Amino acid sequence: MGALLLVAIGAPLLASVAAAWFGWRRAVGVASVVAALVVLVVGVWTAAGEVVAVGHWLRADALSSVMLIVIGAVGVVATWSGIGYVEDELACGHTDAVGARRYGVLVPLFLAAMVVAVLAGNLGLLWAAIEATTIVTAFLVGHRRSRRSLEATWKYVVICSVGIALAYLGTVLVNYAAKQGGVAADGTLDWAVLAGHAGALDPGVMRLAFGLLVLGFGTKAGLVPLHSWLPDAHSQAPAPVSALMSGVLLPVAIYALARYRVIAVASAGPGFVRALLLTVALLSLLLAAGLLVTQRDYKRLLAYSSIEHMALATIGLAIGTPLAVAAVLLHILGHGLTKAVLFCTAGQILTTEGTTRIDEIRGLFTRTPVTAGIFATGVAALLGLPPFSLFTSELALIRSGLNTHHPWPMAATLVLLLAAFTAITTRTTALLLGPAPRGAAGRVGGVRVGAVVPLVLGMVVVGVLGVLDWPVGRLLVAAAEVVGVG
Repeated sequence: MGALLLVAIGAPLLASVAAAWFGWRRAVGVASVVAALVVLVVGVWTAAGEVVAVGHWLRADALSSVMLIVIGAVGVVATWSGIGYVEDELACGHTDAVGARRYGVLVPLFLAAMVVAVLAGNLGLLWAAIEATTIVTAFLVGHRRSRRSLEATWKYVVICSVGIALAYLGTVLVNYAAKQGGVAADGTLDWAVLAGHAGALDPGVMRLAFGLLVLGFGTKAGLVPLHSWLPDAHSQAPAPVSALMSGVLLPVAIYALARYRVIAVASAGPGFVRALLLTVALLSLLLAAGLLVTQRDYKRLLAYSSIEHMALATIGLAIGTPLAVAAVLLHILGHGLTKAVLFCTAGQILTTEGTTRIDEIRGLFTRTPVTAGIFATGVAALLGLPPFSLFTSELALIRSGLNTHHPWPMAATLVLLLAAFTAITTRTTALLLGPAPRGAAGRVGGVRVGAVVPLVLGMVVVGVLGVLDWPVGRLLVAAAEVVGVG
């Protein structure tokens, strides 16, 4: 079974090597899709068994399996859509063979880095893998090499470097606390060992460490105060890359906080952990709701929505009951697929319309009904409407908060969600249903079947997850037991 973990890492690496060797071609794009599918299959396979480990470095439990499924599922949608994206870029002259090769190399590397992060049994390796995602995605954000994309790249690199440095300091402090607590030298950053000895760690040191880790990994998750890179990077990156960043990269940072939460609750105390996470989450939700109200760019609208949903996931971690954590994981899976579909569809809208300004696009349903229909379905899921899984997960989050006697944070969450709901509905309704602007009546976009299939499949899965407990219900419960400590 341990070999499966190496397969999950090796498949994207092989796809990256193929792109470097052969350059961009359709077969290389298909190899990336296959690599993402392999990650998905490994996630499903490991979910059916016990904990799998490769030495002290790699480890897969139920929580890791859920994240592998998220990475694989979102990766399939994004890489499948990425084939059409690169071909369109080459046809339009927006990129050349070198740029296409670079894209083909970096996207599988991005997948591999995220797989390593969720399989890391060592917290130092977890930090290194998340840092690797920063390096790889920096080149992807600036793929088009325009002034705005390069500006977004530098902003992303600088802010995320600050965040990852804070996370490094937090990791060093955890290592120090482990040594002072009598943990053996070879286990001071081993997650399983630390989780078993967390009660012996110094509470003061762990409070400082966890605070730094929340700031550091919270930066990668788009949480306040170091969140400002996210809307720029998501709006300038290629659509499939934005799908991966929003659908997987942000949740991987939340995953890192979930791992550390287990240790911090036992050492620093559940009250401190809950208060810190709730404060950061509610401030992030307030920021996202306020900026969604004033947003005029549909890609940035989706980016600010990502902050909103990562804030909801953090609220679930703060509550920390098994129900709340299971809801967080279901939310991450549903949000990842939904946002992948929305960003890839937004890329098609940009290709057809030539702008990301909402006020310059009207009447998409009359001119591109298939694209508009997929986008509208994705927005409905993102808003948490039934029958989609985000409705189920948000309902479970609110219920878990009320069950643990947190009425005021839940009331604030509901008010801010209502503001975000109103803002997104208002903006997207005008874009989809409004009268076509002058000169756009004859501008009709064609749709390729190959570009539509992964998007439709993604939305079907999100809908099924909202009404059926099978096949992920038991896995979510098992994963919640890894993290959920009330």
